[in-house]
Amino acid sequence: MSQAIFDPAAAAAPPRPEIHREPRPASEFGLVERRLSVWETVWGSTAFRKALILVALAAIWQAYGLYVGNDLLFPTFGQTVAAVISGISTGELPARIWGSLQVLVVGYAIGIVLAGLLTVLAIGTRIGEDLMVTLSSMFSPLPAIALLPLALIWFGLGSASLVFVLVHSVLWAVALNTFSGFRSTSTTLRMVGRNYGLRGWRFVSQILIPAALPSIVTGLKIGWAFAWRTLIAAEMVFGVSSGSGGLGWFIFQSKNMLDIPSVFAGLLAVIVIGLIVEGVFFKILEDRTIRRWAMSS
Repeated sequence: MSQAIFDPAAAAAPPRPEIHREPRPASEFGLVERRLSVWETVWGSTAFRKALILVALAAIWQAYGLYVGNDLLFPTFGQTVAAVISGISTGELPARIWGSLQVLVVGYAIGIVLAGLLTVLAIGTRIGEDLMVTLSSMFSPLPAIALLPLALIWFGLGSASLVFVLVHSVLWAVALNTFSGFRSTSTTLRMVGRNYGLRGWRFVSQILIPAALPSIVTGLKIGWAFAWRTLIAAEMVFGVSSGSGGLGWFIFQSKNMLDIPSVFAGLLAVIVIGLIVEGVFFKILEDRTIRRWAMSS
């Protein structure tokens, strides 16, 4: 019985023939790129689309106010703007806004600092994590405005009472989001930091905070929204108690005087300030950090 002899040369695949193609002219591919029209350029702007939405809402507001026909129930957009101009000309509306913003900045800053300390403690020790989870479960569902009566008893009729409820509204939103961002940091990044000898605050500042920045910014935005609406509500109660206050007291006082256009002017000021903070301050923060470092889609 003969044995077959394996020949590697015979089993090898035949050589692939060389293929040469002549380049095709660009005209055969049709339209590859073109300059955008003016309308396409304008429509591609996010600011233009948002402005268009605001104009549409203002038009609906104006139309519904004309349909109601009673400024004691629902003033038109034009009447509200006139009330805003009147409040600015007398200086009352800017003074109320400035008073509210001063209290807001103090409470917001203290809440952020306390949230950072609590989160660093929670990420560093087990007892700190247990403390963080327990306190957040206890106080996060508690409305900040519900603490105002106790704040008035403890701190008296002053801005300290408002700062206290603001700290409560900011603390848990920022702490929970920051803690969630720290915990979601990849194990690889943690190991890199440990291999470089980073410990304590250096590890938190150079590894955890940059990695958790999207969650931190989200917590700051949520904390800002909670603080702003809590302040307006608290100022109504605080204004009734002390006879002075900020933008919330301006709204409440206008309601008592049946000056409904001024009530809407105060509400419009609340909305405009919210839009400015969200659309300018936080957008700049996100553009210079999260989007610049390609941390979000």
